[in-house]
Amino acid sequence: MSAEKPVAETFTITDLAGEFKVTPRTIRFYEDKDLLAPQRNGMNRVYTRRDRARLKLILRGRRLGFSLADLKEMLDLYDLGDGQVEQRRVLLKRARKQLAELEAQRRDINDTIRDLKGVIDHVAESLRAQGINEQAA
Repeated sequence: MSAEKPVAETFTITDLAGEFKVTPRTIRFYEDKDLLAPQRNGMNRVYTRRDRARLKLILRGRRLGFSLADLKEMLDLYDLGDGQVEQRRVLLKRARKQLAELEAQRRDINDTIRDLKGVIDHVAESLRAQGINEQAA
């Protein structure tokens, strides 16, 4: 049986930056974009479990290629009170769109790789036909 450390109720910017391996500046940037809204205790920011969960979702969404505007829209839908149905619908729509874009980029990259291999083969054969060592060229 493992003794898991309970999740704290509040966090400092240093706590979250360390946990998610981002800089405090990154967290402040997300605040400036209205993605996070910590409470204040004097000059100190105090983040709740909700802020922590939102930061986790923001970072995951960025890794998946979602824009900040998309993330804000999806996060703001959490509070609709519909059991996150609309939030999940929007996520599904955005995820399908992102997947289609990535697949198109992959096709483009594969085409470019194939073209580059063709250029390499053609130029290398041309050099060999002239008796030139391609490594020395």
